[in-house]
Parts: sequence; C-alpha cells; structure tokens
Amino acid sequence: MNTDPIADYLTRVRNAIASKHRVVEIPASNLKKELTKILFDKGYILNYKFEDNGPQGTIKIALKYHPITKTPAIKKLTRVSKPGLRKYAGKDTMPRVLNGLGIAIMSTSKGVMTEKEAKVQNVGGEVLCHVY
Repeated sequence: MNTDPIADYLTRVRNAIASKHRVVEIPASNLKKELTKILFDKGYILNYKFEDNGPQGTIKIALKYHPITKTPAIKKLTRVSKPGLRKYAGKDTMPRVLNGLGIAIMSTSKGVMTEKEAKVQNVGGEVLCHVY
C-alpha cells in the first residue's frame, strides 16, 4: 500500500524524465487524472490516455521534450503538502512559482486547479505540488 499516492505519481514522472523515457505508466485515481489533465492543459506533457484495465486502471502519459535540444518540458516537480505536514493557502496567500513562470497545483473545494484559476475563482485550498 502506498501512503502518499501524489508523491508516487510525481516520483514516477520525475524518474521517467531522468531516464529520458517517452511514456510513463501510473496507477490511476481521480486525483491523479485531474493532475494529468492540468499538466496537459498547461503544456507540460505531450498527451495522456486513461486505460480501464483491472480494478484500478492506469494512466499512460507521453512526456514532452524539446525537439532539438532534447530537454524535458518539466524541469522540476516538487511535492508541497505532505501527509505529515499539510500546506494550505488562502485566497490572499496564493504561492507564486518561479515568479509566475511555473504553476502550483491546488486541491480546492471547487476541484483540482492551478493557483491562478483558484485566485480567479476566489478560493483557497491545499497546495499539492509545484511544477516548472
């Protein structure tokens, strides 16, 4: 059993990027699916596919690399809120990642979204991770 599925998700993606893999396969959950959709919408991954095989299903993520220099689109993935120490941000104290160049993914009462979307919707929540 995995105690922190979000950290496992981020670590699998981080390890696949370090190994220059094109595709990474991750056990699915609704939260992981939402994280994947955000990463796709913001241009950090090339594509994704949800497969319903077995009781849990899997997520296949096609990682994005620069065509000439072969550098990954995701430079750094960091887990912010951990099971032992949760980190929350109110609507006035939204985190800024790399002075606005990166994104912070948050779990709010209105669903999983970036810090910019949460600020527009005027909600706060748990800061899951930083991506840049």
